[in-house]
Amino acid sequence: MADAIKTTPTTIDDIDYEVGQDNITKKVGPIWFDIHNPVFIIAALGIIGFVAVTLLFPIGATALFEGLRGWLTSNFSWFFILAGNIFVLFGLMLVVTPLGNIRLGGPDAKPDYGYMGWFAMLFAAGMGIGLMFYGVSEPLSHYSAAVADGAGGPDSWAPIGGAAGNPEEAARLGLSAAIYHWALHPWGIYAVVALALALFSYNRGMPLAIRTAFYPIFGDRVWGWTGHIIDIIAVFATLFGLATSLGIGAEQAVAGFNFLFGTGSVEDGTRTVFGFEFGGGSGEAGNKGVTLKILFICAITAMATISVVTGLDRGVKRLSEANLVLATLLLLFVFFVGPTGDLISILFGSLADYVTNLPALANPFGREDTNFAQGWTAFYWAWWISWSPFVGMFIARVSRGRTVREFVVCVLLIPSLVCATWMAIFGGTAIQQVIADNFQGAADADLPVQLFEMLSQLPLAQITSLIGIVLVVVFFVTSSDSGSLVIDTITAGGKMNAPVPQRVFWCVFEGVVAIVLLAGGGLAALQAMAVATGFPFAILLLLMCVSIFIALVQERRAQR
Repeated sequence: MADAIKTTPTTIDDIDYEVGQDNITKKVGPIWFDIHNPVFIIAALGIIGFVAVTLLFPIGATALFEGLRGWLTSNFSWFFILAGNIFVLFGLMLVVTPLGNIRLGGPDAKPDYGYMGWFAMLFAAGMGIGLMFYGVSEPLSHYSAAVADGAGGPDSWAPIGGAAGNPEEAARLGLSAAIYHWALHPWGIYAVVALALALFSYNRGMPLAIRTAFYPIFGDRVWGWTGHIIDIIAVFATLFGLATSLGIGAEQAVAGFNFLFGTGSVEDGTRTVFGFEFGGGSGEAGNKGVTLKILFICAITAMATISVVTGLDRGVKRLSEANLVLATLLLLFVFFVGPTGDLISILFGSLADYVTNLPALANPFGREDTNFAQGWTAFYWAWWISWSPFVGMFIARVSRGRTVREFVVCVLLIPSLVCATWMAIFGGTAIQQVIADNFQGAADADLPVQLFEMLSQLPLAQITSLIGIVLVVVFFVTSSDSGSLVIDTITAGGKMNAPVPQRVFWCVFEGVVAIVLLAGGGLAALQAMAVATGFPFAILLLLMCVSIFIALVQERRAQR
């Protein structure tokens, strides 16, 4: 590594490689293709094969998904938690050292977007659907586990010992645990990937592909099979991470439609939503309204495809900004109409509790709360890591002109505060409904319905619930749109303006994979594939930190 740091920065002009040199460019009828050989072919065939096998053997696939997730999280939870800590510390180190002065794109580069547009795209692509789904359900789940009899026992899901029989302490613990999963650590993961891609693309002129970030470590091998394997893993991680989020969005949107417009009874099999059967004998959320969920994913995928065709600026930017405004209005509504005084105290108190409990929550070894560490934290870290190629590349595409310090602060700290505020207000309102009002509707409901049950206790419930569904829909569209752009860039050898039909192909397949996973195992299948693809990419991210450090030291020496 020492030799690598001593060298001057290597740019695209110093290496024997041209962007897209391995691509296959061909016209089939009126449609042009410009795909990387072999990344596109192997990734596409692998995903098509996965879809086919899952459809042909659904029972076996479901058992495989559930077993795979359990094995990975039970045996490697320590690895995911430790890696998450490293990513956060690495980002904070860049903020406080002179390496943070380096500007992405060179000393004279100017930002392509203002703060409002930049932050809106960053936030909508990074967290949207997940916050809508887990904003109420996760704090409420942690609270229920922490306050229950037997909290802290071997079968308990309570974080760090729980607070059996103490509602106030259980509420504080539940909120701090939820904030832990949505604040510094996920955004630290995103920041590593985004910074690596932006640095090597804008400062070195290299392709905007995941392989590029490993050039200081592997050298010219990144243009061969070493790089091919890295990009293929990134495609799988991105697609399955996105499919997990899209499936979760479909679960919640259809649950919201049922909550608002459903008629009949689930128990006697007469429940319908828009004329489609909703419900099943099992009562599991994932088994309800499968047909409607599939139709919903198809409709939203079609909308996302239209957004893809319109391009990044006109499509994603406008949708992201509109959704940010709508999400802010919903947040303010819950804050001012809900228990405002309590929520102010909850917000500041939960941030303080988060800081206080962070060492215990982030401890990778010797945990007694194994269900929480494995079932919640390890899954989340794997999910964020599987999302990181998508979110990281998307953030990199819109972050030219920022200094490393400005970039890390904005990507790491500001969204963390927004996510913590969201959890405190939505989750705090739901918990207060349980403690102060003895309302158990949200706590007893399936996870996708808990947001709407919480809103039902506030004024204008029908309108706010509909707004919640609209937010899920638009977050769904922006995630699918952004994800297809990113996957297409990877499978086009780093070309940022590949033919539109390729983007449409990936956009459609994101929806297809989400449908197959939902039909083949529901939420458990979605989560299992996110964990499975996140594990190998976590190893790559640790190497990426080393690569970033080497490159920044080279940049600083060259500028001096």
